[in-house]
Amino acid sequence: MRERDGGTVCAMTSLARRLPLGTTRPTASDRVRQSGVIAATIAALAAAVYGSGLAGGRPIPDVAGGALASDATLVAPAGPAFAIWSVIYAGLAGYAVWQALPSQATRRRQRAVGYWIVASLLLNAAWILSVQAGLLALSVPVIALLLAMLAIAFARLRRDPAETTADAVLLDGTVGLYLGWVMVATVANIAAWIQAAGFTGFGVSPALWAIALLVIVALIGCALAIWDRGRLAPALAAAWGLVWIAVARAQGGLQEDVVAVTALAAGILILLVTVAVRVARGGRVRRG
Repeated sequence: MRERDGGTVCAMTSLARRLPLGTTRPTASDRVRQSGVIAATIAALAAAVYGSGLAGGRPIPDVAGGALASDATLVAPAGPAFAIWSVIYAGLAGYAVWQALPSQATRRRQRAVGYWIVASLLLNAAWILSVQAGLLALSVPVIALLLAMLAIAFARLRRDPAETTADAVLLDGTVGLYLGWVMVATVANIAAWIQAAGFTGFGVSPALWAIALLVIVALIGCALAIWDRGRLAPALAAAWGLVWIAVARAQGGLQEDVVAVTALAAGILILLVTVAVRVARGGRVRRG
């Protein structure tokens, strides 16, 4: 009898964890979280429009003395790479609307990541404003904090698998793309700052420094793919950024063939590892 009761409790607990909707009434914290996501999304989108040069600001490649232009450093991506922001912002806007629905107020996944996404959106806006003001040194800790917020959100989503298509697209997909791109952007931002600060490389050539940074990105991207069971979104975003670094180094005003090849190889390696993990995991699931 006790064994049956224990099994019933375990089954009920497992079922409760899989329930797509919360079973409690929304709390004040839930309402604040939902409103905060909407407000932060509006702030991030407004900052993005300003930072694009459409509403009084200047295009990002033109700020901070051109330190963030595609030909400023060897790890700067070509201009078309930034088109990924359109996809990320669209996903964030969709997420903001979806998470505000009454059915989403008490869900565990929303509670787990809502405030972390709010933080990422505000930091995103802060980064744009800091570089618009020419504060390149300030932009480095801001983007590092942004990367940390996204990593925490991604880790929390990993612990609680997606239950619906909306979960997979608007939460996992958006946060994954956001994380993968910011990972590459952080490296580019740091390189822009240290070069603008007059860093001479301790006698090591800029190409070797660039290759070292790209190898670090590749290792982190592969480790992330293994840890997150081969999720495609962060791998695709990271590979996208790396490929456009390769394009920028293969042409334009700052060509460096060895860096271009390294960046391209890094992007391909991340994708290959991600696919291999997915295939291996699929095989284990089928055998199970």
